[in-house]
Amino acid sequence: MSINIIGAGLAGLSAALTLAGQGVACRLISYAPSERAQSVMAEGGINAALDTAGEHDTVEEHYADTIRGGVYLADENAVWGLCSHAPEIVNRLDRLGVPFSHNDKGIVQRYFGGQKKKRTAYVKASTGKMLVTALIDEVRKYEVQGLVTRYPRHRFVRLITDHGVCSGVQLADRFTGEATVSGGAVIMACGGMAGLFDGMTTGSTHNTSDAAAMLFAQGVELANLEFVQYHPTTIGISGKRLLISEAARGEGGRLFVRRNGEPWYFMEEKYPELKNLMPRDVVSAEMVGVTSRDDCEDQVYLDMTGIEKTIWKTRLSDLRDQCIHYIALDPVREPIPVSPGIHYFMGGIRVDEHHRTNIRNLYAAGECACQYHGANRLGGNSLLGAIYGGRVAAETAMRDPSDQDSEIKAMPLSESDGSEVSPALAAKLSALLYRSLPILRREGEMQQAEQELRAMLTPALNEAEKRRLYLALAMVQSALNRRESRGAHKRTDYPERDDERFRQQSVVSFRDGRITLALREIPERRSI
Repeated sequence: MSINIIGAGLAGLSAALTLAGQGVACRLISYAPSERAQSVMAEGGINAALDTAGEHDTVEEHYADTIRGGVYLADENAVWGLCSHAPEIVNRLDRLGVPFSHNDKGIVQRYFGGQKKKRTAYVKASTGKMLVTALIDEVRKYEVQGLVTRYPRHRFVRLITDHGVCSGVQLADRFTGEATVSGGAVIMACGGMAGLFDGMTTGSTHNTSDAAAMLFAQGVELANLEFVQYHPTTIGISGKRLLISEAARGEGGRLFVRRNGEPWYFMEEKYPELKNLMPRDVVSAEMVGVTSRDDCEDQVYLDMTGIEKTIWKTRLSDLRDQCIHYIALDPVREPIPVSPGIHYFMGGIRVDEHHRTNIRNLYAAGECACQYHGANRLGGNSLLGAIYGGRVAAETAMRDPSDQDSEIKAMPLSESDGSEVSPALAAKLSALLYRSLPILRREGEMQQAEQELRAMLTPALNEAEKRRLYLALAMVQSALNRRESRGAHKRTDYPERDDERFRQQSVVSFRDGRITLALREIPERRSI
């Protein structure tokens, strides 16, 4: 038995450690080495109710904040599993050598958006990099034993399926072009759909969204695609958005806009309890609102000049270096201009509490999966969700019966499997989606986008281009169908939340060239 893991970021590494730790062999397959995974780019921290700040934090409060932050759309049973295992996960990472900030009470934790307690453990503003480094070292122990075999330069081509059962995955070596089939169950840990918004996200430029597009074309159900998180504090740089971590606001950074020529700290006035640390969907929407006012300028600033020097040195030095390097501004001395940018996809491959998909022997974890975050992700929960989700997916794959052949065999690429999306079409699609799925959405713009996407689906396109357009169309249709405002999906024509009709998952599937959309009930909460 050997299990295939597609993606070598935190979710993939966690799955590999779980399998190898139980003596189950796996193949860790990725487009690039783990050191270049998008997980490395995560800055702010990882959540767990350790209560080292003495605020009487509990797992129950972490759970409640996560459910409330996701606007009651997440599977509560899955979220309970996430939050209840968080302390053990963070303490294990600490033992593995992750250099979390410490004091005499243990791991230091900071405030993060949507949470009333100091719950986010961190390594300055480079937490993701340090977590990945620790797990790479741990995985190497199993590589030596032959339980983990790496394929670090391989492209996911397609699943091998028969009558709703996954029996393996086809891969292509990016260096040699050699194509093979790797038999066995498959865990997808391939990241979010940043490629749909090419050049407009904080994510890795390696993430094209083509894996999700292929899975969708092969009949894998996706869910909640309309929920796209705009992070409030980003800055445009060449080819992408630079993230200014929420840690800056957790340590005292303040948002303001100039109103009638004077700084107006609008979040502190409107939300006196959490101030600048409201959930990201709320902050982003408020930024759009204040810059649209006649008495305000059209630029929001993040003021970090009041943060103490010791905090800059011990907790935010790398964030300061980024600002100086990329935008030639020193945040210690002057406010920096920020605007919302696409940061995370709450929707993705539809999985159950155990990370099973609708295809037998296919599992998914991390940002590519629709789990834990509902309509809006809390800062600090993504790293936790990746590590915990990778573990659960691996445990489920080991537990499920499987008689799949795990051999590796040569299989030449078909003409359609070798096709790629042209840069011109990628840019056109990104601009269309960015225009039609902004922070505040309007039905007319989304309907226009749907029409344009259908018009773009011509016989002249190659198969990769068609697949990406169908994925984009599924996202727009999901947003049109959800006639309410909830979390990251805010509609000007339906400004209220409608729990009676829409406290359900938006599920899309693709069959015979047609997209089908349905609303599915969220699993009932068990006694916890």
